[in-house]
Amino acid sequence: MSGRYFEEWEVGDRIDHPIRRTVTETDNLLFSAMTHNPQPLHIDAEAARASEFGQILVNGTFTFALMIGLSVGETTLGTLVANLGYDRVVMPKPVFLGDTLRAASEVVEWRESRSRPNAGLVTFRHELWNQRDEMVCQCLRTALLTRRPV
Repeated sequence: MSGRYFEEWEVGDRIDHPIRRTVTETDNLLFSAMTHNPQPLHIDAEAARASEFGQILVNGTFTFALMIGLSVGETTLGTLVANLGYDRVVMPKPVFLGDTLRAASEVVEWRESRSRPNAGLVTFRHELWNQRDEMVCQCLRTALLTRRPV
């Protein structure tokens, strides 16, 4: 288990996650197919070349999911009861095939659960950055985490 228990977090804690991931054409195509997303900008090279971007754009929901996945190992792995919500998802820059992405997380809110004495709520701000140091995705994730066993 790599995640932290509720009591082990404080507002302001920040993690630069060590795993980086280069996005491939296969990632984008399979994710688009699995989620039934036929957007030509994601799957049609000719349509994408004719767009203002001039190339295929990576599916934004893949980008979001990758950001969360890259964060799990050091935040909630083994301590998560449930993710309660994702808020303020923004994608200020596009992701292209071949981009290498890295994630960072910061605790922005911390409070005890009113209904579960064995758990607490931690809100993380997750950020995803490309190899050009451009932020490509950001969100708030509220996680219900277990307390450290007695």
